[in-house]
Amino acid sequence: MRTASMDVRAIASLGACARVGIIVPKYGHSSVDRNKVKRRLRELVRIHVLPVLPTIDVVLRAAPKAYTRSFDELREEVRKWSQQLVTGRVAR
Repeated sequence: MRTASMDVRAIASLGACARVGIIVPKYGHSSVDRNKVKRRLRELVRIHVLPVLPTIDVVLRAAPKAYTRSFDELREEVRKWSQQLVTGRVAR
């Protein structure tokens, strides 16, 4: 699944709980900017995704636009794809 500022891949998990991995490439930005994006995504996943996610493994890869998005814009994107994963309606 793809949003404006991230790519999301999910697969069924053999474990007992959901897991989420976050990848934030540099894209020519400083480590301060990169860590800011990582912290934002980690917090959004912790609050909005993990409590509702079924037992699946998710890899979240930030796109270059993630560096320019506000926290609220990232939150809306995370909510949209997490709802799609929970309901099973994934656009391909």
